[in-house]
Amino acid sequence: MSGSVNSKVAPRPAQRPAPAAVLELLKPITWFAPMWAFGCGVVSSGAADWASLPVIAAGVVLAGPLVCGTSQAVNDWFDRHVDAINEPDRPIPSGRIPGMWGLYIAIAGTLISLAVAAALGPWVFAAAVAGLSLAWAYSMPPLRLKQNGWWGNAAVALSYEGLAWFTGAAVLTAVLPDWKIVMLAGLYSFGAHGIMTLNDFKAIEGDREMGVRSLPVQLGADRAAKLACVVMALPQVVVIGLLFAWGTPYHAAGVTALLIVQFFLMRRLLRDPRKNAPWYNATGTTLYVLGMLISAFAVGAVLMEQA
Repeated sequence: MSGSVNSKVAPRPAQRPAPAAVLELLKPITWFAPMWAFGCGVVSSGAADWASLPVIAAGVVLAGPLVCGTSQAVNDWFDRHVDAINEPDRPIPSGRIPGMWGLYIAIAGTLISLAVAAALGPWVFAAAVAGLSLAWAYSMPPLRLKQNGWWGNAAVALSYEGLAWFTGAAVLTAVLPDWKIVMLAGLYSFGAHGIMTLNDFKAIEGDREMGVRSLPVQLGADRAAKLACVVMALPQVVVIGLLFAWGTPYHAAGVTALLIVQFFLMRRLLRDPRKNAPWYNATGTTLYVLGMLISAFAVGAVLMEQA
């Protein structure tokens, strides 16, 4: 019998996620909403020009891949046990993003977002701090705002619409945006709460089983759909009144026309909310965000005249 030989097995190198898995974790499809709102903020400032394109590009990256992407990573990390049951092919539960890498990506995204925001100005930094705080509070225990549709939808709506719009204006002016801009950002954030409610219709049974108190679970499909329609329509009515008061009647007429079409689409939505919610998000919500841009052009024109 040969003598024993002490052998050491070389440790396996730490597995790193593939770039494709990281990109899937960051969910690029979700970046559109905050980038659109950021663009509305840029337009509403009335300060955009060719020289500002590099700053605008940095702001688009901040609003979409960085802050929004980070929020998706945070959400997937704290939902990894639920996703292991309901969506086992997601990057974290499938093992394509192994170990603690999901958390590391969320933390790194937060720090990079804050660094970029700080370079773009104090008001941009303040908006990024608020948005990232809401992202962590939305998913992380013990707050976990997503467990309740009132608070969770408000957090997402404010982050995706209001703070992104505010950032788009602040990135160009480097000062607190005009109160008209803040007013529009706040109103469209309020309306986006209804959009978030409609998004929850796709997971009513799953939310009920997992104890997530989305508004369709709390109120029932019919009442939640009616509430979503009211919440989306009322801010637009106020916006129309403001645009008339600010001396932009043609823009006000444009938003009015879009809202009238939304009313007809809402009638179909309410006939069968569970079936028609995805259809409405592809039609009525599109008209809603087009109204955002029209309103942004209106305020931008007003501010340019005042300059």
